[in-house]
Amino acid sequence: MMNSTQVSFFVLGAYIDTKLLKYLWFVILTSLYVLIIICNVLLMVLICVNRSLHEPMYMFLCSLFVNELYGSTGLFPFLLDQILSDLHTVSVPLCFLQVFCMHTYGTTEFTTLAVMSYDRYLAICFPLQYSSLMTTATNVCSTTSLSFSLQLCGNVINKVYCDNYSVVKLACSDTTVNNIYGLFVTASSVFLAVFFILYTYMRILRVCYCGSKQTRQKAVSTCTPHLASLLNFCCGGFFEIVQSRFDMSRVPIILRIFLSLYFLTCQPLFNPLMYGLKMSKIRSTCRKLFSFQR
Repeated sequence: MMNSTQVSFFVLGAYIDTKLLKYLWFVILTSLYVLIIICNVLLMVLICVNRSLHEPMYMFLCSLFVNELYGSTGLFPFLLDQILSDLHTVSVPLCFLQVFCMHTYGTTEFTTLAVMSYDRYLAICFPLQYSSLMTTATNVCSTTSLSFSLQLCGNVINKVYCDNYSVVKLACSDTTVNNIYGLFVTASSVFLAVFFILYTYMRILRVCYCGSKQTRQKAVSTCTPHLASLLNFCCGGFFEIVQSRFDMSRVPIILRIFLSLYFLTCQPLFNPLMYGLKMSKIRSTCRKLFSFQR
């Protein structure tokens, strides 16, 4: 059994030596980060400056886009620096700061999507009362602090960024409290949110089944972006759980890196594109803006 050591830095063991190709990856990821910033900021500005979009649904979208920028900024600058670096190490405080960012990003994203499902439920099931019914991170801190206090017997994290479970796996001290608290947080946040989302959509489906063709069309047009975003986020979360909890040594390292980054790269780009293309008010606002500029 390995003795407990005073760890001052972590080694990110998932990086591979790509020689000159690292500059190509740097350009690709920089372009992706810039595109994420442009798409999210553009839609935030459109919603903020257009008074017709000052409705609860679009305010939730604004908070979603702000969270995408937050999550992306917690990953991309760090990732770009590591790609160009020959020593893939990260200090302990910076690693736990990134753990905190990743957890708050994921929690906020899922919570916002859950609240948005309730917003869609009110808009479809109670359209006349919608305006009157819908008016305009403690767990994460505890999880991070519990991991920070663990005695570690190693410092190699087999990923390209820091995450809480990878740090916990390095512990040689008792992790029972961490596991119990993690299970409690998961049960109280994720499971409740999933139950809440399923309940709201069951009610929406019931109204659609008994309602008119116009009601069904409205439900499809307003719920499709939300369901697509929710499914994409859940896929990313599933990839992250599989990557962290199971032995992936037989999976090619390039695929492992892609699966670990999907959670933090695809969602911030997917959301603004999906809502920008599917929400008719946003599309019309964009057309008016660009036609005015011409």
